[in-house]
This record gives sequence, C-alpha cells and structure tokens, in this order.
Amino acid sequence: MLSFEDVVAARDRVMGVARHTPLEYSYAFSEMTDAEVHLKLENFQRTGAFKIRGAMNRIETLSEEAKEAGVVTASAGNHAQGVALAATRAGVDSTIVMPDHAPVSKVKATERYGGEVVLHGADYSEAQSEAHRIERDEDRTYVHAFDDEMVMAGQGTIGLEIVEDCPDLDTVIVPIGGGGLISGIATAVKAHDADTRVIGVQAEGASSAAESLRRGAIYERDSVDTIADGIATRRVGDLTFEVLKERVDEVVTVDDESIAIALTYLLEREKALAEGAGAISLAALLSGAVEYDEGEVIVPALCGGNIDLNVLTTVVMRGLVATGRYLRFRTILKDQPGALVELGTTLAEHRANITAFHHDRTSRDVAMNDARVELEVETRGPDHVDDLLSSLREAGYEVEIVNGYQMSV
Repeated sequence: MLSFEDVVAARDRVMGVARHTPLEYSYAFSEMTDAEVHLKLENFQRTGAFKIRGAMNRIETLSEEAKEAGVVTASAGNHAQGVALAATRAGVDSTIVMPDHAPVSKVKATERYGGEVVLHGADYSEAQSEAHRIERDEDRTYVHAFDDEMVMAGQGTIGLEIVEDCPDLDTVIVPIGGGGLISGIATAVKAHDADTRVIGVQAEGASSAAESLRRGAIYERDSVDTIADGIATRRVGDLTFEVLKERVDEVVTVDDESIAIALTYLLEREKALAEGAGAISLAALLSGAVEYDEGEVIVPALCGGNIDLNVLTTVVMRGLVATGRYLRFRTILKDQPGALVELGTTLAEHRANITAFHHDRTSRDVAMNDARVELEVETRGPDHVDDLLSSLREAGYEVEIVNGYQMSV
C-alpha cells in the first residue's frame, strides 16, 4: 500500500514543476458555516488542477527505456493536461485519449502542453480502453489517472502542504473520482495526525466509491451523470480502494444543484473560479452533507479550475436559480390595455428587475380575451422571491414557476 515515505519522496520530483498552492482562510464561508474554513486553492495550480503532481512523479520514476518509448493515458481533461506538460518537461512523447464530449477548453489546453490528443468514446472508461490498445500496439507506458502508487504519491504532496500550512487541521474534505487524490492526501494527513478526519465527496451521479465502501467491494456504475466531469468515473481503482478503506473516515455525496451553488458562491464571495469537481468539496460543507462541530478547522480541497465557459454559464445560472437570485414564471393577463403595466408595477414595487419577456395571445389553451406572458426577473434571494410571489397571487395572478426558487411557504 502507498506509504507516507512515497509521498515525501514525491515532493522533490514534483516541486520542480508544480506550485505550492495557497491555503486561504475564508471569512465568508466561516461565517456561513460557523466553522473555521480554509480553502486549499489547488485550482491555482499549473494546468489549473492537481493532476500535474501525480503525472510528474510517475514520469520522473520511469526508466530511460520507457521514457524513450513514450507514454499514453486516458482522461476527461485535467489528467490529460498534467501528463502532457509533465511529459513535455521530461522530453517524453505523450498521447492522450479523451472522451468525445471532453470540454473544448481542456482539449486545446492539452494540445498546447504538447500532448497528441485522440478523441474516443462516450466516457472515461471507453477512452481508457482505447488508450490501453495504443499502449499495447506502440509499447508505451500507460500513466493511470489514479490507480498507480506513484500517481497517488504525487497527489499526496497536497496533503503535505495542507498540514504544514494548517497544523491545527481537524477535517479535510477531498473530491473523489477514481480515488488517487484522496488516497495521497489521506496518507499524508493521517501520518501527521491519525485523528484528523479525511472526508471524501462524490457527485450523486458518479457515486462509485461511496457505494463500494457500503458494499465492502468495488462497485462499478453502468454510467455517470454529473456536471462535475473531472470526477465522473464509473468506479474507483483497485489500489485506491484499499487506501480508502484504510485511511478515509467517510464518503458523502452531493447533488449537482449543491455543486452549482458552491461554484456560484466561490465566484461571488471569494472571486475564485472552480470547476464542478473542484467546487464539490465546498458543496459538501455548505449543503450539510458533512457533519462537524462549531469552530472546527475544516479544509475543503478545491482541486481544479478548468471549466468550459459554456458549462460555466449554465452552472452559474443554476446556482442563481437555486439561491433565489433568478426567477422565470408564467401567468395569464387580460388581453387589454394596461394589463401588462399593472403586472410590471407589482414587480417594480418589489424591485424585481425584468431581464426577458414573452407575450403570447395565440395559444389554443388560452381564452380568446386572455394572453399568456412569461417573464424572467432578477431577484435578491429566497425571502424576496417568497414576498414577490405572495404579492402576485394576492393580486389575483395565477403564477406558474418555470425555472426558479420554489416558495418555502
């Protein structure tokens, strides 16, 4: 099993390329949770994610013959960039197989770092199968994204930094895809203090580790479905599962809405951009998935910041909806002069800003003298939404929420 000595040895190999990323106290999230929250900003890492650490450690430990033959890997994006940069820095040729739907930003970044990208398959597992074919046909070394002790050891250098920068740490929250990141961090953190809690978090739509620990054996999902594409794996690794059983205290899951909320809060409160997989550790804390004591020192590891701008737009909008900052609704008006002004006046009285409007008097399910209107409005939170909807209904409007925070009463 991966040892603490492996992690310590990795540090010298990794630090030539990877950065010691900041650990910042968050006033906003500490106030929101009544805990002492410090954010491990690994989203500020080179390539935008932690993967450069494990990739560098693995490639630096290859034989000269293996380096000459080149490397190959499969990745949804972040590991791809890490392997491409590490290989280029070591003078090693790299081929990276990515799923067909991999974010364009990650594909382009991988190519800029010197990797040859091959798009193949619907998800990580199918991309991995193609990478193993290339491994056999071209006699390359396969650099696994997580199920490799040298990769795990490289990721574990994050744990060394956390305990050095936050020696009074009580709990660290770590995302889990295949399990390489949490295996390395848990090894480092538990060696520093066995009583420190290591909590793993997965998306509900990719919860292979949580289910595997519940069953006591590795469980492979038929498919994955989550906005956190960086941890969208069907199963954990054989090696990582052994470390999880030994050194991880608990694995929790959160839904995509919680991830979107956390990502939105990170942007707004901390001015920090994280991808879904990077924000999920904070999502576990804010959503209540992780239990903790008041004043507990907690470090959510923000493992990556490589998010496609199209995805970011969608995720932020979902976060605004979930937190009562955006509302789209329909109602029926009399098709007569002044009806729209009356509705607009009610919205204005509540300082709800209209951003879009659609008026339809031709729908067959609307009376001849009526019109259906659909409006999109900016709101200021759940209480504001509740007050606005209550006033509309008291004024006689039948309101149908299309997309937005649901009334709490």
